[in-house]
Parts: sequence; structure tokens; C-alpha cells
Amino acid sequence: MVNAIALIYLIMNVAGFYLMKLDKEKAKRNQYRISEKKLWITAFLSGAAGMTLGMKTFRHKTKHVQFKWGLPILAMLEAGLLVYLVILLS
Repeated sequence: MVNAIALIYLIMNVAGFYLMKLDKEKAKRNQYRISEKKLWITAFLSGAAGMTLGMKTFRHKTKHVQFKWGLPILAMLEAGLLVYLVILLS
């Protein structure tokens, strides 16, 4: 069970990182963008840490206060929840 939770956490963070990269590339090309709603859904489904790393790496959404502060705070909460679940299920 712990392995499955860790795997889901890892997959969602890789997906979040990739979504930030993809949205930044679309922004540069003036293409149709990924909605902020979809970005936040990914973040709330355990992808906040990857999205925070993507935001810093690609310098994307860094001027949006909700992303600048919200993603790192959510990432810390999700990491805490992950640690709690690992301890609880071990």
C-alpha cells in the first residue's frame, strides 16, 4: 500500500512538472493554453511539488501570487500528508 501511494505521488509530480513545461512552451508560441483550473486540479491531486519545481525551472506563473505562494504551501502540506500516511501504514 505504501509503495502504491509513493508511486502515485511520484507520477503526479512528474505530470505536474511536465504540465508547467508544456504550458510555458504554449505561452511562448501564443498557442491555446492549459487552463489554470486543470493546473490546480493536478496540484491538488498530489502534483504540487512537481509543479513548484516546474514553475521555478521554467519561470512560469511566477508573477501569479496564487501560484507563487499557493503551490509551495500545498506542496508542503502534501509532503506532510505523505509522511503521515507512510508512518500510519507501516
